[in-house]
Amino acid sequence: MAAHSTQSAVSRIPAKNPTADKLLVAAGELMIERNSVEISLADIAQKSGVNAALVKYHFGNKDGLLLALLERDAGNEMTNLDYLLAQPLSAAAKLKLHIAGIIKAYHQFPYLNRLIHYLLHGSNAEASEEVTKFFVGPLMDFHRRLLAEGEAKGEFRHVDPVFFYTTLIGACDHLFFGRQTMMRAIGVGPVTDDVCRAYIAHIEQIILGGLLQPKQSSAG
Repeated sequence: MAAHSTQSAVSRIPAKNPTADKLLVAAGELMIERNSVEISLADIAQKSGVNAALVKYHFGNKDGLLLALLERDAGNEMTNLDYLLAQPLSAAAKLKLHIAGIIKAYHQFPYLNRLIHYLLHGSNAEASEEVTKFFVGPLMDFHRRLLAEGEAKGEFRHVDPVFFYTTLIGACDHLFFGRQTMMRAIGVGPVTDDVCRAYIAHIEQIILGGLLQPKQSSAG
């Protein structure tokens, strides 16, 4: 990113730049350690051993760095959407892979969902627009096309794509976003690998149970 402008999401991360990589790694590690996205440039500089001024050089500002971190961590899942849609699989099988991919990405990068919320709903309108273009828009378009495919093949009943996006992404997100509250309220434990696997199976059953046509209800 140029120092005074926002570049497109597809080219936000400086290519093979060790200094930029150190800054991204430090930001991610800090958010995991603190269980929060509220980190400062000074924190990132100290953690990475890189001068804070280089954040501006490589990313424009702190939000530019956080946008690059989001692209790095969610990039594989987002770029694979078209690939998944093109696979010779049933719509239900594609949806199961998609659900697992989202939850696994949130689990692998524990700050990811809060980072998305921070960038979408913060005071930086430009950052919010970039996340909408990179994350929200492509996901909603993927859901629209997958639902249409499933309906055309007789697998899915008709479902509003906006309602579907809200249901699926909200359910995947809240396991992680609301976990601290649930831990305090009823003493549940953290999101472990076992919890992640069990939740993937749960969301598959809940979503597909309401989506599949009756003749498909027993499909694997």
